[in-house]
Amino acid sequence: MTPITTFKGRRVAVFGLGASGNSAAKALLAGGADVAAWDDSEKGRESATGAGLPLVDLNSADWSSFAALVLAPGVPLTHPKPHWTVEKARAHGVEVIGDIELFMRERAVRAPDAPFVAITGTNGKSTTTALTGHILAAAGRDTQIGGNLGTPILALAPPAESRTHVIEMSSYQIDLTPSLKVTAGIMLNVSPDHLDLHGTIENYARIKTRVPAGATFPIVGVDDEFGRAAADGIEASGRKVIRISTRALVPHGYIAGQTHLYRVSGKDAEEIADLAGIGSLRGMHNAQNALAAFAACSSLGLSDDAIRAGLKTFPGLAHRMEEVGRRGNVLFINDSKATNADSTEKALASFDNIFWIAGGRPKAGGITTLAEYFPKIRKAYLIGEAARDFAQTIEGRVPFEIVETLDRATAAAARDAAASSLPDAVVLLSPACASFDQFPNFEVRGNAFRDLAKRPV
Repeated sequence: MTPITTFKGRRVAVFGLGASGNSAAKALLAGGADVAAWDDSEKGRESATGAGLPLVDLNSADWSSFAALVLAPGVPLTHPKPHWTVEKARAHGVEVIGDIELFMRERAVRAPDAPFVAITGTNGKSTTTALTGHILAAAGRDTQIGGNLGTPILALAPPAESRTHVIEMSSYQIDLTPSLKVTAGIMLNVSPDHLDLHGTIENYARIKTRVPAGATFPIVGVDDEFGRAAADGIEASGRKVIRISTRALVPHGYIAGQTHLYRVSGKDAEEIADLAGIGSLRGMHNAQNALAAFAACSSLGLSDDAIRAGLKTFPGLAHRMEEVGRRGNVLFINDSKATNADSTEKALASFDNIFWIAGGRPKAGGITTLAEYFPKIRKAYLIGEAARDFAQTIEGRVPFEIVETLDRATAAAARDAAASSLPDAVVLLSPACASFDQFPNFEVRGNAFRDLAKRPV
């Protein structure tokens, strides 16, 4: 835990009592703050009571007594309209911040030069966070990994000059971190996502850009227009940007060609790593993730040899292109974390002879953008609320069955893949949808698929 001493003796409201909210309340209490915790849901309040947190109904609280409102990520800050706690806070001049802002302020007091790597992007940020942390830890660095990935930041060990924090940041968390200042700040890519809470793609991109803009070493993926604009804007302020690309040469940074990674300086490109044979890093999207991790670790002083060693031993991320089993000629890949078409595109691009399980609760745009990959799909098995819409999209282009549930889809895909006798048949769960129609989250969905893949025939 990181005790938050910067609010010692002051009263702080905490709203949203999930993992990050609970850890924030505990950290504030440990640092001597007077905490008033609340959640709209009875389940959240029961969880807080079980954790020994002081509950105060913020509907009837005296807001003039609060020094800050610590808001859980995902609670509406601006769109579609501010949450009622945000409106109350603003009416009383109370600042609205998040758990990572609490950490930033504590770091500024305890160890302002403590290494901190922040990673954001629409896709790939979890893998890049895990990979960067793995490389640093494998090289012997005291490394703490968390944030939007896994452990909330305030549940990690506190900042110290010899300790590196590698933190995934969602757009929600960035929006609640006004004093964001990090050592290496990575923005991988930007595509439409979470627009219900940010209003427009331009606003969403502006929020994401704050990560590299607030970094000593800004690392920006420039394979989309928003990344290029972010890099240009930071450079216009007189700072050097480390650009990464899987599509084009950059003047200063890192590029990928097939499985090879290169460091670029002017007209010179030096090969620094080869990802061939690293199953956890297959596909060009993972080449981008590896470029970002290489750039971040290099900026923190790791040698190329140490970084290469870490790349080779990376076990991969659960639910993201995860190999979960093999039956004869059939490989089973759990890509449950692919909750939108852009993410699923990375998986479809990485394999041939795909027996594809897709569907769930659909997101805007559906799967129309995946049409160029349809020839790689031998058959699709459609589940959940999106099944019929997806069927209309692929009708006449991809053979399919509407099977409704994951267990039936896995059994049918495994049967057909085995019968195909293809040496590289892949049963791929990459839903391009949220899980909430049939599962609490993508992790539960992925775990169910893993169990089904390992079930004896």
